[in-house]
Amino acid sequence: MIAPPILENEPERQAAVEKYRLLDTMPEDNYDNITSIISNICKAPISLITLLDKDRNFLKSRHGLDMSESPRELSFCGHAVAGDEEIMIVPDAREDIRFKGNPIVTDFKAIFYAGVPLVDRNGYKLGSLCVYDHQPRILEENQIKALKSMAKQVMMLFEERFKTFELEKLQ
Repeated sequence: MIAPPILENEPERQAAVEKYRLLDTMPEDNYDNITSIISNICKAPISLITLLDKDRNFLKSRHGLDMSESPRELSFCGHAVAGDEEIMIVPDAREDIRFKGNPIVTDFKAIFYAGVPLVDRNGYKLGSLCVYDHQPRILEENQIKALKSMAKQVMMLFEERFKTFELEKLQ
């Protein structure tokens, strides 16, 4: 197993994550609807909206999983955030050196992963919209397009939330 790298711009990226005031918040229908929809589109039992925090992966929304966070050093999301791809796809995590022996793979049977980084308008990757499956697989092109589109929708919700806080401050 290889832990995700800490990014060179980590302090700025972390500040961008905190700006949205989403860490440690309760579930919200707007986000839960997206994870439910993307789970169905991708035919995946698990879908998440994650935020990569200092030492954990906070799950803002989760479908098919009953936990609210995981250690950053175990997170697939951390690798998606650190990567350069528009979407990170791991067909079989048991065969990927980054995830061999990872408890998320061995204990939770997260074999397949596809995640799109959630990128703010300044280019900071905050987390991901992702799906997991308990068996190796690939996504169809329309499923990949849907994941990318829904990731943009998540970022629009984040921005809307931030603007609301800014307006409240001005009042």
